[in-house]
Amino acid sequence: MDTVEQPNPDTELANDEDLNPLHLTHAQFQRAVEYLDDIKKGIVGFLMAPKRSISVCFPIEMDDGSVKIFNGYRVLHNRVLGPGKGGVRYHPEVNQTTVSALAELMTWKCSLIKVPFGGAKGGVQCNPKELSKNELRRITRRFITELGDNIGPHTDIPAPDLYTDEQTMAWVYDTYDVMHPGENNLPVVTGKPLELGGSLGRHEATGRGCLYATQRVLANRIIEGMETVEGAKVAVQGFGQVGSVVAKLFQEAGAIVIAVSDSQGGIYEEEGLDLEAAEQYKFEHGSVVGLPETRTITNEDLLELECDILVPAALGNQIRLHNVSQVKAKLVVEAANGPTTLEADDVLTRKGIFVIPDILANAGGVTVSYFEWVQNIENEEWDLEEVNKKLRLKMNRASDAVVDRWQKLVKDHPESEIAPINLRTAALVVAVDRVAHVTLERGIWP
Repeated sequence: MDTVEQPNPDTELANDEDLNPLHLTHAQFQRAVEYLDDIKKGIVGFLMAPKRSISVCFPIEMDDGSVKIFNGYRVLHNRVLGPGKGGVRYHPEVNQTTVSALAELMTWKCSLIKVPFGGAKGGVQCNPKELSKNELRRITRRFITELGDNIGPHTDIPAPDLYTDEQTMAWVYDTYDVMHPGENNLPVVTGKPLELGGSLGRHEATGRGCLYATQRVLANRIIEGMETVEGAKVAVQGFGQVGSVVAKLFQEAGAIVIAVSDSQGGIYEEEGLDLEAAEQYKFEHGSVVGLPETRTITNEDLLELECDILVPAALGNQIRLHNVSQVKAKLVVEAANGPTTLEADDVLTRKGIFVIPDILANAGGVTVSYFEWVQNIENEEWDLEEVNKKLRLKMNRASDAVVDRWQKLVKDHPESEIAPINLRTAALVVAVDRVAHVTLERGIWP
């Protein structure tokens, strides 16, 4: 996934707006809880707190013979529904706050999409662009060794995330397998290469899930005059592992992709971009910026384009108070995690702009990760048609549940004093309600 500039997550306020991702996640959670009348007060605190937080520090010998210290994190937020599940990211801004927020989001995502996992997240604070492949391999192996038995096929299952990929997951698997000989260790990590038990369709899963969720939400006719993506003008912020797939799949479904961007900037063509040319140009030049017969724009410009569907597929805090008034899309589809701040979310709702929230829009990745986990446990391999069929079914059911709950909330609370009721609140109500219900069904031990 390509990135755009992101504020430091530890910065409490920027232009009088709270950008702390954990504060944002908790605020969204608290809004949802207000609509759950039968939830026990003690359960609320339990659902907010992480089950386990790990911070590790380790030395790595670099290619030039020097030694550098790296910090790594892994947070397991909740295990009520099953083992932890969540990506491992390599990025300079990785810290405990960011990882904790993303782990909590994963809990609600898994609950909403109905896969038997709890939320987890991890990462190493580093800049992959400045590291060699050998250095990344050493970092990965040492990080997994430091985590030890805190990860496992039935404990906590990593996956790719920002600046990690199939190769990284292969190193994760091999390291864990060396530490646990004689066992079926393939399910310890998902997003692996196909030759190592990876699932067909996993690479495209997040982007494909975005398309399926968008199609299903529109089919529910909640946006007047827009019941399909066909003919819709789409702008995608981020042209990496997720954004490039989103752009291509939306185009294949009949949409007109008018803009894409990466960390260097973006390109725009009102009549629609040649995405194959954009991908080839980026491969050759390191960025889409400069593609012939396109207009160069900034990432900020892209968010403010006249379009039908805006897809933030980069990092968090992209739609904020300072630019939300300029968003002109009819629908925002959050392929990234936390791209919209709390205050900006309210502005969009009041403007009549719908947002398909991250815990629904990008749930395709964890869904197919679950399929990979199942295949590894059963020593099976599903064909691509079966994977995509199962993914569509999961995304459709979750999308319908969110739209149904949103309609009910709006009907029951026509003048909400909490905040404008939107699809995000509805999604969290569905997700939190399920986890709270299962918590009580399991019983408080001892």
